[in-house]
Amino acid sequence: MYVVAQWVRASWTKQSRGGQQAARRNRLPVAFALPESGAPCTHEVTMHEADGFQPQADLRAGPPSRDVVRLDLADGMLRVDLVPSSWGIPRRHRRPPAVRLAPGEWTRWHINYRFTGHRSGNWHYRLDTLNIAHGPVPVDIFLTEPRRVVDERAHLR
Repeated sequence: MYVVAQWVRASWTKQSRGGQQAARRNRLPVAFALPESGAPCTHEVTMHEADGFQPQADLRAGPPSRDVVRLDLADGMLRVDLVPSSWGIPRRHRRPPAVRLAPGEWTRWHINYRFTGHRSGNWHYRLDTLNIAHGPVPVDIFLTEPRRVVDERAHLR
């Protein structure tokens, strides 16, 4: 299975929920150019409030873990189904259908969460964006507009 995936994850606390901090957070990118690498690969970019939302990147060979994305190949089409975090709120009881990608196609999938700190009890928040392509793609593919966007963002208190 030839998959190029990019996770972009931004995390923050209530300090970035309003005003200038929220405006800054809302301007964070949801995609980056891929590093020059052989595929299949998973490129992960994280941005944390505690670090001033400075992007930190990691690259791994192979597709994303089945714990976070279910990928199946049938009749030349890649079936992509994001697996929501079991720790995040809100629970998603009604989910969008899986996306099917032909070779050369890609999609963007957004999902957000609220988590409770184990020790502090304070809430923190995360926006995950999965950019995923079927087959070889140029390094700037995720900087273009996808044909399909799945948006599972929910109102977070």
